[in-house]
Amino acid sequence: MKKSLPSIAIAIATLIGAILILPHQLSAVALAPDPVISAATPQYVEGEVLVKFKPSASLPERHATIASHQNALLAELPPQGWTHVMLATGQRMAETLTAYRSNPDVEYAQPNYIYHATAVPNDPQYRQLWALKNSGQTVTSFLQPGNPMYPYNNPGTSGDDINIEKGWDHITDCSSVVVAVIDSGVNYEQEDLANNMWNGGSAFPFHGYNFVDKDNNPMDLDGHGTHVAGIIGAAGNNAIGTTGVCWKASIMAVRVLDTKNPSNPATSANVLQGVNFAVNHGAKVINMSLGGENFDQAFSDSITIAQNADVVVVVAAGNKEPNNDNDKTPIYPCNFRHPNLICVAALDQSYRLATFSNYGIISVDVGAPGTNILSGWAGANSRITDSFTLGWITTKTTGDGWDSSVLSGKAVLHDPTNWPSGTYALNTVDRAYKSFNLSSVDVATLKTSSSVNVTPDGTFAVAMRAAGGDPFSTTNPTYLWGPYYTDKVPASSESKWAISADISNCLSSNCTIGFQLKTGATADLGAAIYDFAINALTLNTTSYNTLMGTSMASPVVAGLATMLRAHNPQYTYADVINAIEKAGRTTPSLMGKTTTGKAIDVMSSLAFLNTPKGLTATVTRIE
Repeated sequence: MKKSLPSIAIAIATLIGAILILPHQLSAVALAPDPVISAATPQYVEGEVLVKFKPSASLPERHATIASHQNALLAELPPQGWTHVMLATGQRMAETLTAYRSNPDVEYAQPNYIYHATAVPNDPQYRQLWALKNSGQTVTSFLQPGNPMYPYNNPGTSGDDINIEKGWDHITDCSSVVVAVIDSGVNYEQEDLANNMWNGGSAFPFHGYNFVDKDNNPMDLDGHGTHVAGIIGAAGNNAIGTTGVCWKASIMAVRVLDTKNPSNPATSANVLQGVNFAVNHGAKVINMSLGGENFDQAFSDSITIAQNADVVVVVAAGNKEPNNDNDKTPIYPCNFRHPNLICVAALDQSYRLATFSNYGIISVDVGAPGTNILSGWAGANSRITDSFTLGWITTKTTGDGWDSSVLSGKAVLHDPTNWPSGTYALNTVDRAYKSFNLSSVDVATLKTSSSVNVTPDGTFAVAMRAAGGDPFSTTNPTYLWGPYYTDKVPASSESKWAISADISNCLSSNCTIGFQLKTGATADLGAAIYDFAINALTLNTTSYNTLMGTSMASPVVAGLATMLRAHNPQYTYADVINAIEKAGRTTPSLMGKTTTGKAIDVMSSLAFLNTPKGLTATVTRIE
C-alpha cells in the first residue's frame, strides 16, 4: 500500500493577548506568508497590491494577466517594473497574492504597504527628555530655586535611553489602565496633566484623595508628586511642555506625603490607606517614590492586598548610595520581597549607576533614567533670603539684646552682641522680628539654622504672626520651634539645630517671623540665627522642573508597566514584571548591583513573548 507523509496535528490552547513580533524574533515563531493586520492598525492599503512582472513579459501580456484576475490597472511604476493593481470587490488579499506569485510571468507580488513617520511627539521640550531619546544632547536647566543639576555625564551617550520611540508606533494611549501616584499629590490642573487624570466621578471630582488633610482634594503643595505624574503620563503630541511614557493616561492622585511637615512627612497609616484606596478604586499600577528605613508590617500588608488584587507596585531604591541588602541600611518598600513589587535604581545620561542611587543584588530589580529629568511641576518656587541687616525690630528688657554681624563669612543674628565670646544678660527677654509679604503664595516653609547655648532656666523659641507685629506679644504665640530648654544637654555645651517649619498659616502681606531668647538667673553664651530663608510655592498650570533621584527612575518603570497592561489587557502583574525584567537591556553598571543587571527597554518589553502554556500535541501516522 502506498504510504502518505506523516501528518502532525497540534492542538493549541488559547494563547492570550496580542503578540508583537520583532525582526530578531522571526526565527522563533512560524509566520504566515503575509501579515495579518488588525483593522485598528492597518499596515497596508486594503484592496491594492503591487506586482512586479519579469522583464520577458510584454506590456500586453502584463495587462492580460491583470485582467484575468479581474483586477484593475492603477499605474505602471517604472523603472523597476512594478505595476499598481486594484482588486475586485470581495477578492481576498492572500488569495490574490498567491495567484499572482504562481504566474510564471510574475517575479514578485506584495501588499501596498503603509508607512508612517516614527511616532515622535511635537511637545516643545521633547529634545530635553534624554530618557526617552538620548542623542547625546546637553540637558539644560529648567530648575526651580534650590534644585541642582546632576553634574556628571551631561551630555551623555547617544542611544542610552529606554528605546520608546519604536514602541510609540504601537501604543501611546494607556488610559484604559488606572495608574496611582501615591506621593505628595498631583497638580491636576497642570497643563500637561489636566486631560490625563483619573475620572473619579462625583465622589472624587479632584481625581483622587488626600490622606494628609482627610479630604478628596489631593492638590500637590510641593511639586514632587506632579513631577512623578508627568514622567508617567504628561500628555504627548499636544504641542505643550513635555511628554510622558504614556501620551494618554488615567492618573489617580493619592496624597500621603505631608511635605509641609518636614519632621513627619508621611505615616504608615497614610501610606496603607493610600494603597488601599488605589486598589479599591481600580488602579492596576501603583508608583511610590518614597521610602523609610524600618520594616513596617502594616505597609507590607498593604502591598500584599495589592498583590491579591493583581496590582503592579513600582518603588524607588533610595538616594543614599548604600547597598540596600546590608542589614544596617535597608530601604522600604524597596526591600519588601513581594512578587508584585519592582524596585528601581537610577541611571545617568551614560547609563552609569547614579552616584546617589541605592542598589542591591537581592532587593533592587532594574535601572531606569533618574538624573536631570524634566517634568511638570506644581507651580513657581520662590525663595526669600535675609542677611539680617534691614528691617529687623529688636526689643529687650536689659542688656545688649539682638544684633547682626558677619561671622566666618555668614550673616548672623545673635544675642548677646559679642556672641560667641561673651554672655547674655540675666533675667531678660530679648526679641527680634521682621515682616515678609507672603500674600501671593500658596505654601511657604521657613528654613534656618540656630546655634543655642542657654542655661537650664532659659529658653529659645521661634514664632510667627500673620497679622504682623511682635509674634510673642499675644497670649498664645504660634510657635514654629520651641520654646526649648537646654537642660537636656550638658551645661556650657552648644546645641546646633536646623529649623524647618511650615508657615502656610501666615500667608499675608505682613507675616512676621520672630526669635526670642528668655534667660534666667545664670548666664551662658546665648543664641545665634543664620542661613535664613523662606521657600514658597505659588500654584500654577505651566511650571516645569528638572530633578534627579530614584524618585524619577521609578515612574519611568511605572509608565512602562501601565503601557504593557494597556497593550495586553489580559496581563497579570507577573506577566508585566516578567516582561520588564527579562526583556531589559543588560547594563554593565547594574551587573552585580541589581537582581537582573538590566535597564528597562520599552520596545523589547512590548515584544516580549512568554513561553506558551497549555500546549498539547498528538502525532498520527496514516498508512
